[in-house]
Formats: sequence, structure tokens, C-alpha cells
Amino acid sequence: MADKEIPGIRPYDNPAGGWGALRATARAVREQMDAGEAAVTLLRTNKPEGFDCPGCAWPDKKHTSTFQFCENGAKAVTWEATNKRVPPTFFAAHTVTSLLGWTDYQLEDQGRLTHPMAYNAEKDIYEAIGWDEAFARIGEILRGLDSPDMAEFYTSGRASNEAAFLYQIFAREYGTNNFPDCSNMCHEATSVGLPHSIGIGKGTVSLDDFDHCELIIAMGHNPGTNHPRMMGTLHEVAHRGVPIIVLNPLRERALERFADPQDPWEMATLGSTPIASTYLQVKVGGDAAALKGIMKALLEMDEAAGPDSDVIDHAFIQQHTRGFDTLAADLRNTSWTAIEAASSLSEASLRAVAAAYAKSNATIVTYGMGVTQHITGTQNVQQVANLLLLRGNFGKPGAGICPLRGHSNVQGDRTVGITEKPTAAVLARIEQTFGFRPPAAHGHDAVAAMQAIIDGRSKALICLGGNLAVALPDTEACLPAMRGLELSVHVATKLNRSHLLTGKHSFILPCLGRTERDQQATGPQAVTVEDSMSMVHASRGKLTPASEALRSEPAIIAGIAAATLPGSRVPWMDLIADYDRIRDAIEAVYPDFENYNERIRVPGGFRLPLPPTERIWNTPSGKAEFLCFSGLNEDPVLADPSVLKLTTIRSHDQYNTTIYGLDDRYRGVFGRRDVVFMNRDDLAERGIEQGDEIQVETAFGQGKERRLSKLIAIAYEIARGSVATYYPEGNCLVPLDYHDKSSGTPSYKSVPVRVLRASAS
Repeated sequence: MADKEIPGIRPYDNPAGGWGALRATARAVREQMDAGEAAVTLLRTNKPEGFDCPGCAWPDKKHTSTFQFCENGAKAVTWEATNKRVPPTFFAAHTVTSLLGWTDYQLEDQGRLTHPMAYNAEKDIYEAIGWDEAFARIGEILRGLDSPDMAEFYTSGRASNEAAFLYQIFAREYGTNNFPDCSNMCHEATSVGLPHSIGIGKGTVSLDDFDHCELIIAMGHNPGTNHPRMMGTLHEVAHRGVPIIVLNPLRERALERFADPQDPWEMATLGSTPIASTYLQVKVGGDAAALKGIMKALLEMDEAAGPDSDVIDHAFIQQHTRGFDTLAADLRNTSWTAIEAASSLSEASLRAVAAAYAKSNATIVTYGMGVTQHITGTQNVQQVANLLLLRGNFGKPGAGICPLRGHSNVQGDRTVGITEKPTAAVLARIEQTFGFRPPAAHGHDAVAAMQAIIDGRSKALICLGGNLAVALPDTEACLPAMRGLELSVHVATKLNRSHLLTGKHSFILPCLGRTERDQQATGPQAVTVEDSMSMVHASRGKLTPASEALRSEPAIIAGIAAATLPGSRVPWMDLIADYDRIRDAIEAVYPDFENYNERIRVPGGFRLPLPPTERIWNTPSGKAEFLCFSGLNEDPVLADPSVLKLTTIRSHDQYNTTIYGLDDRYRGVFGRRDVVFMNRDDLAERGIEQGDEIQVETAFGQGKERRLSKLIAIAYEIARGSVATYYPEGNCLVPLDYHDKSSGTPSYKSVPVRVLRASAS
């Protein structure tokens, strides 16, 4: 039976990228900016004398190329550099209660915030306030809390190194290590898991390694939407004939075929390049089982080849690792039948991956939040490291581990101190540099911070960007809790829902964007960011600020800090007068930034040290560690066969919580977000047809079940037993306590659910 017609649902048969991307870019420009201004602005993106894209963290090595932005990068730039404005008159005309009825897309699409605002509870509106008065009121409330640990300091991954560093110095001098940040919700499993495996919580590959690799294994990510400039790299790798093996529950167009807008031949001929040489649709929650299957097959190949086998790099394992025998015993004791059931992949397909891996002398494994956002996310990441260690794929060209970070400086923020678990060495250097003794007790991550807000143990929330209440899971618990705060402060470029969840005292402080000129006392300033491959480089905005009232993030932080800590030993105003002084302080606290100011003036910047690239392992044992995954299942096994596993996904017109539009072009969805993607057999088994209205409810089997209603079922190429819906709409189905206990990362990517027809609910 043919699928019935559904408004906004139609096949998209073109490749990712290509003319479709150029048309979407042109539409983003037309809707947000003047064409001439947009062209000049976009051509400054990711250039040595320009600004770093405020979108993804994928690096750039060709600074002389014609343009270095992608479709979603253009959306991020024009979204920030828009001509639309949200002045005080906007707030005077709209109560907070009325604005809460707007969609997230409508709120941000109003444009750039222009003036600092304070909430007037009696009128239910935000009103303009002077900067000095705002700082004074915020400082007074923070000083009035019973304990510094009653305040939470949240950081978005778009904040610069300079802003993030000042922010953590302020909070620690204030007296707390409560640093919930966006990495807690995405790659914290990487930051926690990899230090135990290889001694550092970052990826180890450089962009040059992709020129030398002989195999890429790509797991749990959709680069065409979430890391779009990566597609140029994969395009080059595919043209070299290098196998790219994909493990992902959904068929994603960008991983199938891609037309590079900078390839004249593909654009002229409407051609494209196949990306995945092998595409395995592992079921949601099956990554650990798949990895154990590949490793088991590799071990069996090695044993079958005899004592002189080179299937496994025994010399590397003996010299550089510990724990191999324990891992090998665990793999031998794991049955193929169980692996197939847990992963939904056949033994033959996993053996084929192992054979390709054994043939490659240099392999890169890339992975995204499809691996990390599980209750076993930390262990999942460690299994990726195990696979690479088996063949010595660290410390040689073309090999290594590549976690795909999201926002443009989420990794840099962590490097310069945004962590709730500071080391004793860092705290000692802070004291030596600034003259105050910072607290040593571990603070709150994102989940712990929100739980403290819900419980009433935390009464103040300062947000350096982001949309925390929407980004977190358990919407029904988180959103009302925000209203119980004594103080909420949001440093932002655009209006979002978190700003409307007003506490007793709420402030919106508008800041400069990445694209705008930052003029301080000593002249125009540059900030720095760290990409996902540990390259640190400068970013210089050129546009006239959206309002004369805007201040930079460092200046806002310094203003709050000076007002909160009148006896501070930190020279706040002196630091923001010249950002070189902030970088000198970063260098003093973090020695890896040696000659910081000198090196960021070199086009392309510099790379931070990565010991595993030299086969140096900063683990307690001094060696890389094989770490076992207990069993095969990433989630509790439920006896009910009707239970499916739900994963939340981003649309193509979206970046994290920011929604640029209502299309998801590559998946064939236009003008709507109320959909659930399901396997055809799963639909048929439940008597559901494409286009039926359905309800999704959690199936934890205990306590309160959560529901998401008024959704439309869409047949899609997704692994059997798996379903997908959009983030953040699907966050209401994820309990706050359903997270990886090692890293605190919520399990957005694997939630047990039942899907019911609306009439049957």
C-alpha cells in the first residue's frame, strides 16, 4: 500500500550539500541580512583575520580557499548577524506570560537583544536597566545568599576562552565550583572516560591525519547537520578510495552521498560522491555490543592466524597497555548470539568490519552523541578506545580517536577551567596567580545543578549563553523549578525560553556576538577558541555591534564580578582593557598555553599538547588501559516486546537548541517538527500507518511514566526496534536521573518507550 499524503512530508532525493545547500544558504541570507553585507561577512568566516564560525567546532586547514563556511555555518552567522532587533519597546508590548506561548523558533527569530533588561514581576514584563545598576543588584543578591554553593554558573560552548576563563575565576573567588556547562550534556563521557583509557579527555587526531588514514569507522553521528564542515573532509577521504564504515541507527543522507558546493564538476553535473562504503544500522543502544563484536572477531582472526599474526599489534599492547588479557577473556566469553541480539547486526557484518580494520594500517574512529548520551556513555567511549588500542592506532599518522564536539568552543571552555572538578594543581596556580584560595570541593554538573534548583538548595543561576532549561531533560520538572530561583541572569545575544522562566529577580544582559567588533580601552580585541582537534586560534569580529549598549562577554563578567566582590584581588577592569592580559593569566594557570599571545598571532594558531600522539599515557599506571564493558546491554533489559528505544535527534534547520526554521530537508520533513520516525515493520506490528497520530510514552516500568502526544508517525529507514523524534521536544521523555552515573550525561539517545495510536491511548 502506498503511503498516504501528509502535509510537509515528501521524499528528498538529492544528495546532501550541492544546490540544495546553496539555495538554503541564500534563503537564510535573504531572511536575516542585506545581501551585500552578508556576502562580506560570510567571506570573513574561519579566516585568519576574520571570525571563527559560531556553529560547529570542526577545524579548517586551508585558509586561502574561496570560502570556509557551510550551509549550517551560514545559518549560524546570519542568525547572529541578523538585522532584526529586540529593543525595550518589544518587551513593553509583550508580557512574559504571553511570550511563553510562542515557539522557540519564534522567540529567537525576533532578532538581537539590544539593552540590558530586568524583570518587573508586578507588570510581568522586562524593563530596560542601566549596566551599573544591573551589576549592583546582581552583586547584592549573590552576596546575600547563605552560601556561595547556592549559586550555579552555567556556560555555553560558544563562549570564548577569555570569557570562560574569567568566568571560572569569578565563581571560584566567589566561593564555589558549581560549573554546569553544555559539555555535561554532550561529550562529558569523553572528558571522563578517555583519561582512564589514554590519559587525556580529548580526541587525538589532527585534520592532516584524514589525509593519511586508510579506514574511517564513523559511529553515532550525523555530520551533514551537526558537524557540516566535516563533510568536505569525508568527501576528500572518499575520493581517495578510503573505506568509510558507518554504524548509525538512521540512514542519514550526508553519510550516503554528498555534493561538495566547492566542487565545480559535481555542481555542474548535479553529481555527488558516495560517502559510506558500508552502512550498518545498529539499533539504538547497540553500540557497545557492536564494538565488542568487532573486537571479538578481531581476536578470533588473530588466534586463527597463529603466533606470528599481526592482526592484533602485540608489540604495542605489551609495551604501551595494561588489561589486554582481561578484555580478551571477556570477549571470548561473550556469545555471537548475544552480540547479534544486542546490536541488531549480524555476525557476518561485524566480521567484515573487523576484516577491514585488520587490513588498515591507520584507522580513525569518529563518534558523536549517539555514543555518549547513554547511561553507559563513559564505558561506550572506552570501548572505542579499546578497539583502537588493539591495533596500535595512536601515535602514528592517519590514526586515532575523534570525538565530534558540538559548539565552536565547547572544548576550549573546558581546557581553560570550566569544570566542577578542578585539580589541586590548577587550584594552586590560581592562588599563586590571583592571590585568593579557591574552594577545593567538587561542585555541580548540569544535572546536579538542576536537581539542586528543583530541591531549593540552589537559589541563583548565572548563564553565560545557552538555553539551559530547554537543553536539559525532564522538561516538566526543570521549567517550573526555574521560577523558584531568587536570581537568574542570562548573558545572551537572542531571546529564548529560559529567559522567560523568571525567578524573583531576573536579568537579560545582551552581549556582542562572534561576528561583531569588540572595542575595549586599548583598542579592538580578538578572542580565541579551541576546535575539536585542539587547535587554538584567534577570532576577530568586524561588524558594527547590533546596539551601542552591547558589552562583550568578558566585560559583562568583569562587571558582575567587581560588583559582587568589592574586595576582589583580581584586577577585573585592567584585564578587560586588553585581552592579552587575560591570555597572560591563562598561560600562568595553564602552562600548555606557553607563549599564548605570540602564538595566536600566527595564522591558524597553535595546537595544544596531546600526549597520546607521542604514545605518552598520563594514566596512573603510565600506560593505556583496556577497560571492559560489563555484558552487552547499554540499557536495562525489559521483558515487554512492545517496548522500543527512542533517540532524540536534531533537524537540519537546527543547531543544538537553536531552531533556524521548521524544515528537515534531508529526512523529507518540511514546515513541521511534530513527527516520530519509525521502522515500517514496527509500524505494521502496532497497526499504525504513516500519518497516523500517535502518542509516545516511556516504559521504565516504575514510577511516573512520561508522555508526548499529538505526534505523526513517519516511516523511515531506521533500525528495527528504534524510533526517533526531535530534540528538544523529546526531552520531556527523559528523566533527570536517567543519566550516565560516571559522567552525568543524560541518556537522550536511548529511552525505553511504547508507541500508541492516538485513538488507543
